[in-house]
Amino acid sequence: MIKYGRTLAAATLVTSALVTAPAGAAPATSATTTAACSLRLGSVTPGGDHTSQTITATPSANPRQVGPKDLYPDGQAHLPTAIRTELVVPAGEERTGLVALGSRMYGTSYLTDGTGTAVVPGSVTQTLIGGGWDDLHKYVELSHAAPGGIERTNVYSLINQFTDGLIARWTVTPSGWKYYTTFGGFKSVKTMALIGQGSTYDTFLATTNGGALYTVKVPTGAGKPVVTKIRTSTWQGFETLIAEKCGNYGTLLLGIDKDTGTGYLYAVGHANGTATVIKGLGKVPTTFPAADSYFRFYNTGTVLNGG
Repeated sequence: MIKYGRTLAAATLVTSALVTAPAGAAPATSATTTAACSLRLGSVTPGGDHTSQTITATPSANPRQVGPKDLYPDGQAHLPTAIRTELVVPAGEERTGLVALGSRMYGTSYLTDGTGTAVVPGSVTQTLIGGGWDDLHKYVELSHAAPGGIERTNVYSLINQFTDGLIARWTVTPSGWKYYTTFGGFKSVKTMALIGQGSTYDTFLATTNGGALYTVKVPTGAGKPVVTKIRTSTWQGFETLIAEKCGNYGTLLLGIDKDTGTGYLYAVGHANGTATVIKGLGKVPTTFPAADSYFRFYNTGTVLNGG
């Protein structure tokens, strides 16, 4: 289980950005690898419940399961990160991630029973990390990976500031969150999704208010992010992006339009600037409630490799 520190290097953080616009997604194809790919979508409801739903590249969607219920106070939970899952004996799984409750960020974990929709009594833990997690934060993600045997954990936030936009980065250590660093110039970014985890960097897909699609490669140590244009327009309709590993070097990408409650799937090849292959797989046959905050469930040991 990840051990979350009790200190946060920045109690007052500030905002996000990038540039421009359309996304020429090719028509769907019936590639065998793509057809086998799926992602496990989770969300936090306004009532503090977790939901879970498997979405496949067909595209298709299993019925949405609601539960565990009442994990968090009504109307408080937002900015959930991806949740790492691990099977436990005799049944169920351990689920570990981050979530903001009001203006405070917590490390959270719990065990489910065999149904997957109820918690094992006494297993819910919430570790306070720090405050300052207000509406200026647009996106938060935790990257825990051991590519090449090098284990690391970093947390990122996309933050709205009055005159600029920031990506903030922390390194999570056994003694807490450290090495707080911010990178400016991201004011026009609308949302992001983690697609690549290397030993010394994390790669995100980012959309802009103008509709452009970029990759943002953020080093985990020294250096500045590398921003590369993928497409110039048509991506502005998505408030949320969820990405999962697909094949050896690709990504299954879900874009959620909260204004219409719809979602669209894309098969994205390994990021390579404007040469990146993007195949539109179609509209997902399910509804995405606008009031939910969405995240990805992933298996322990999964390393994203799309960037």
